[in-house]
Amino acid sequence: MTTAVNTVVVGGGQAGLAVSYYLNRRSQDHVVLEQADRPGHAWRSHRWDSFALNTPRWQSRLPGVQYAEDDPDGFMSRNEVVAYFEEFARRLPVRYGMRVKRIERDRESGEYLVGIQDREPIRARNVIVATGLHQTPKIPAPSRNFPSHIRQLHSDAYRNPDQLISGAVLVVGSAQSGAQIAEELYESGRKVYLAVGRAGRTPRRYRGKDANWWFARLGHYDRKVSELPSPQAKFGGKPHISGTKGGHTLNLHQFARDGVVLLGRLRSIDDGVIKLAPDLHDNLAAADRAEADFVTAVDDYVARTGMVVPEEELPVLRDGFEQPLLSELDLRVAGITNVIWATGYGFDFSMIKLPVTDGDGYPRQTRGVTAYPGLFFVGLPWLHTSKSGLIYGVSEDAAYITEQIATGENSTSDAMASPQSAPPRANSLPALKRTRRRLVNAFWSSVFAFVIEGFAVHAAELYSIAAPSTASYAVEAEAEPDETTSSSRQ
Repeated sequence: MTTAVNTVVVGGGQAGLAVSYYLNRRSQDHVVLEQADRPGHAWRSHRWDSFALNTPRWQSRLPGVQYAEDDPDGFMSRNEVVAYFEEFARRLPVRYGMRVKRIERDRESGEYLVGIQDREPIRARNVIVATGLHQTPKIPAPSRNFPSHIRQLHSDAYRNPDQLISGAVLVVGSAQSGAQIAEELYESGRKVYLAVGRAGRTPRRYRGKDANWWFARLGHYDRKVSELPSPQAKFGGKPHISGTKGGHTLNLHQFARDGVVLLGRLRSIDDGVIKLAPDLHDNLAAADRAEADFVTAVDDYVARTGMVVPEEELPVLRDGFEQPLLSELDLRVAGITNVIWATGYGFDFSMIKLPVTDGDGYPRQTRGVTAYPGLFFVGLPWLHTSKSGLIYGVSEDAAYITEQIATGENSTSDAMASPQSAPPRANSLPALKRTRRRLVNAFWSSVFAFVIEGFAVHAAELYSIAAPSTASYAVEAEAEPDETTSSSRQ
C-alpha cells in the first residue's frame, strides 16, 4: 500500500531538519526520512572523540533556536552537537531507519514515488533532497598497494589515538580533518608523517575577532555561486583551523617545529615505498599566502571603515621550508604502521531517476529549485551562496524552498512545467501565464549567467579572501564535512 503525503524530505541532518522546521511553521504536510536510527548520526558516528565544530556557536544555530547566548564565540563539542540535534528533532515528523533507494516521477500525475528499503513506497507532490555531498568516505586507489600489516583508516572511522596500533602514523590530506587529526596524534606522543596538499591557512583570531566574524563582515559567506571561477571550485578543501581548545590556529610550520615530518602529496606506493610529489614547499607557500591575503583584507577593511580594533602582527614561521623535499619514503624504515586517509567523501544522486545532475554529479538547480516541478535540493555546498552548506547558512535556503512549496511555485499543478507532464487543459490560463513568466526569467537568467561566468574569474581574483585552492591534487584533495550539512548517508 502506498502512503501519500504532500512533501517528503530525504535526509535528517541539519538541512532536512531546517526544512522541516519551516514546513511546520507553514502547517505543510510532510515527513522527514532519515536512514539512521536516531538524530545526529553523522556527528555521533562519523566524527572523532575530540571533535569540535570549527564555526563559533553564533554560526551553529538551527532556525528558531537561541542557543548558547552566554557563549556565542565558543565552539560546540561533538557531544554537544549530538544533544542539540536530538532536542531539535523531537519537535519534527522525522521517521528513522528509512533508507531511500529510489525517487521517480509519475509522468501522468507529475507526482513522485519515493521507494524505501523494506518499506512501502510514499507518493508525494514534492521531494526535497537533503542528503548533502559527504555520503561515502573516499579512500584512494593506492591504499590497495599498502602492506597488509599496515592499519588503514579513513578519517570518517578515526576516533582517537588508542585506536591505532603501535608505531608511527602517516596522515594523507592536510585540510581541516587531516590537520586536526595530525595535531592530536603528535600531541599524544605519536610520530606523525603528514602528506600536505594545497589547503590554505586562516588564523583563528585576528585583531580581537574570530576569523569567521571577519569573513561574515567582509561578505565572504554571501558570495554567490556565480562568482566562483569554475563549477569545480565548490568542491575545494577548507583552510587549516580548529575549534578545539577553545579555538586555535593550525600552522604546518608549527607542526614541523613540533616534530611532524611534512611530505608532498602522495602519488603511489610500490613494495612498501611511497612515492611523493616535490610540491611540499609550494603547498606551504600557498598556505602562507592565504593567511597573508586574509590579513590584508581585514587590515584594508579596518582602515576603510575606521573600525577601532587592536593592532596585531601574526607570527611568521618558516620551519616547514627547512624540511627536505623527499621523493620517496620507505614505510618500514620510517616505522609507519598506520595510515589515516583524510581524503574527503564522494556523493551519488543516482537514486533520483531523472537527469538532474551535471558532469560532476552535482545537482542542476537554481537555489535548490530544479527543472522538475516539486523536486528540490537543500544543504549542498555553494547551492546558492558560500554559506549554503553550513549550519550558519542552511536556514536561508530552507526557508526559500519552503516558500516555493507553500506558494505553489515550481508546483506539480503546473502542467506546462515539464515535458513529462500531461498537456494543459483549456482552463489552465493562470498556470500558462506563470510558466511563460518563468521561461522568460529563465532565459534572461541564462544570458546573465553566460556573461557573469566570463567575469567570475576576474571577480574571484579581486575577492579571494583566503579562499582555499580548488585544484585537484592526487589523493590529497578533500572536501570536508565538519560544518557542512551532514549526510544521512542515503
